[in-house]
Amino acid sequence: MIDALQDFTAGLPDVLQWVGIVLASAIPFVESYFGAVIGVLAGIHPAIAIGAAILGNVVSMILFVLSAHGVRSKVAGRKDPKPETPRRRKLRERFDRYGVAGVSLLGQTILPSQITSAAMVSFGAAKNTVILWQVISIIIWGVVFGVLAMLGVSTLG
Repeated sequence: MIDALQDFTAGLPDVLQWVGIVLASAIPFVESYFGAVIGVLAGIHPAIAIGAAILGNVVSMILFVLSAHGVRSKVAGRKDPKPETPRRRKLRERFDRYGVAGVSLLGQTILPSQITSAAMVSFGAAKNTVILWQVISIIIWGVVFGVLAMLGVSTLG
């Protein structure tokens, strides 16, 4: 899938390649970190690749957070809550242990930011706090992976 996204991005006109990175980075599991790598490997200037990857991931994550907040608001009044799945229980335990900041910064090693952010909001975390920490996390992961990709390309070149 990463190769297909890289080919898609590289196949766009030079002026629009950043749009390909934004779109790719909005996909869960691609995120800012793989989006930045795709952009750097496609030959886009690293600053543009990293910035576009962060933008795509942030916009996608915010849409997930706002959707989860809307669903939580509607479901909160129900009297018969559904039982938690094992995966959701595990995520809730991590949320209870590490809080919004910890899950935001480390959660991307397990699940995409879109899923972890929506889950935290559904657990009752404040949506603005989740958005703030997710944006910080997305920036950190995007910059780190973009720089690593840039160093790898320069080493091979």
